[in-house]
Amino acid sequence: MKKKYYIKKKDLKGVSVKKDIIIIGAGVVGLMCAYSLHKAGRKVTIIDEGDISDCTSFGNAGLLSAFDKAPLSNPGVVLDTLKLMLKGESPVTIHPKLDYKLFRWLFKFVQNANENRVKKTLALFEKYGQNTIDLYKKMQEEDNLDFDFHHDGMLSVFTEQKSYDKKLSMYKVADNEIFQIIDKTKIKDYLPCANDKIKGAILFKRNAHLDPKRVMLELKNYLSSNGVEFILNEKIIDIKFKDNNVSSISSSSNTYEAQRYIMSTGYQTLLADIRKQELIMTPAKGYSLTFTMPKELQAKTSTLFADLFLIMTPRRDDVRLTSKLELGSTNPKVVEKQINSIIENFKKYTIPFEMQNIKQWSGFRPLTPNDMPLIGRDEQYNNLFYAMGLGWLGMTFAPSVAEILKEMIIKDLANKNCDDVLLFSGFYQG
Repeated sequence: MKKKYYIKKKDLKGVSVKKDIIIIGAGVVGLMCAYSLHKAGRKVTIIDEGDISDCTSFGNAGLLSAFDKAPLSNPGVVLDTLKLMLKGESPVTIHPKLDYKLFRWLFKFVQNANENRVKKTLALFEKYGQNTIDLYKKMQEEDNLDFDFHHDGMLSVFTEQKSYDKKLSMYKVADNEIFQIIDKTKIKDYLPCANDKIKGAILFKRNAHLDPKRVMLELKNYLSSNGVEFILNEKIIDIKFKDNNVSSISSSSNTYEAQRYIMSTGYQTLLADIRKQELIMTPAKGYSLTFTMPKELQAKTSTLFADLFLIMTPRRDDVRLTSKLELGSTNPKVVEKQINSIIENFKKYTIPFEMQNIKQWSGFRPLTPNDMPLIGRDEQYNNLFYAMGLGWLGMTFAPSVAEILKEMIIKDLANKNCDDVLLFSGFYQG
């Protein structure tokens, strides 16, 4: 693909002028970091190997799921997954291969699937999830950004009676501001396409949803129009160090220098590997289907099929189904078997209708073993920062992560002096 360059400034000798802040990677986290830093008056350059038209962030479910939703690493997850495998409904596929990093990740994942870790994770999710929702609202109000944002809760539906009863036991005390238990006879009021196999539902009122494509394109257009420099279709393949700082980064044809660098490269760890910073993170392949359907059958709000790891999100012009977790895969292509599995699982619990204008997608999400993002300052190289490892929670936490990085850079904070990093970063939450 032909390279495109935007506003690349040079001095009289033809050498690139040293930039203020370079962000490597233009997923939702990279764009949000650029937004926050631009708002703080900093000059930002974003470099990405693509053209910001179909990266992993575009395939997100769009559910902002910080409240009342268990993290991936939760007690019983292994046994529950095995049971779903026997029923042919498992969302997880692990490709067997001799990969030390994957085995280490799986070991850490199982270690983190305990009550104490989940309790801490849920508290952190609520804190930073609320920050995110407030920030999305502020961005839309102040800058007129259209995210197709709806703060109308998340419907959690259950296809297994045991898991529904367990969830109900956690919500014995009525709290009309937080949740509403939906009687089985009322489920169709919220999910008109549901069939009678669904055991029950709870509406968790604090969650929200939006359209990831609109978020990405609105942010890109806003940043481009307000002086943020984009260098697209340029893959950074090397990083150089000098005197405890990053001195430059390079593609196959260009070298760039900056005062500060933010590594926001998603699941790709090449630059961290060169740095010899081992990130406990694995690429988790996920899938989505975007389609149109009869309006009268659409879900009224974002809907989580809690026992199937399947999310249905209504949008302005279509509907998206997101599911599947493939570990150990290096195949970037859509695997038809996985798509068929999503549709089959979905159809077991919905009335018949025709999906039209179907668009299939697959992509790799950067998944940590404890659901904590990898954010903060490099402990050796003072001008290098990390903003990675958000898995499928990129839309849920990107604005909060961006604010944390902005504060660190503006105030020149070390990790130990930044409470948010100590609380929320996977570097400190092992």
